[in-house]
Amino acid sequence: MDLLIRPVTPAEYDTLAEITAQAYVQDGLLDFGESDEYLGELKDVAKRAAAAEVLVAVEKGRLLGGVTFVPSGGPMADIAGPGEAEIRMLAVAQGARGRGAGEALVRACVDRARATAGCVRIVLSTQRAMHSAHRIYERLGFVRTPERDWNPIPALADITLLTYELTL
Repeated sequence: MDLLIRPVTPAEYDTLAEITAQAYVQDGLLDFGESDEYLGELKDVAKRAAAAEVLVAVEKGRLLGGVTFVPSGGPMADIAGPGEAEIRMLAVAQGARGRGAGEALVRACVDRARATAGCVRIVLSTQRAMHSAHRIYERLGFVRTPERDWNPIPALADITLLTYELTL
């Protein structure tokens, strides 16, 4: 596969927004489906790109997926502390799965974290049902950090995000 990982362009924001939204909706990852408040965050690629680095996987001019890399805190960080980068919103189009795009996107984030001055660790949050993503993280050396697991909506007790980290 001739896969290119590069920053998203403004002309691709809508396409990546749709890929990301559909990945979460089709996989049943939003508690309130298409009326879930988080869907708006997933679709707001321009906001993400203004506050972090949004990368895309492209094959033969076709966008396969994307990820948000947060190099050092800021408004896009959920759990990253000092010296930590964070991966957010990894998504690959349904028809492009199983071809290495997700792993290539995570590897690109790891490479960027290693190139970030003062960064000693890369962290991420994931849902229990994201088994394919868990396999990618574990294959790349990430380890579970249950002590950092958290709930983004405390009013709903059954939403706990699992966390992983990779020490660089």
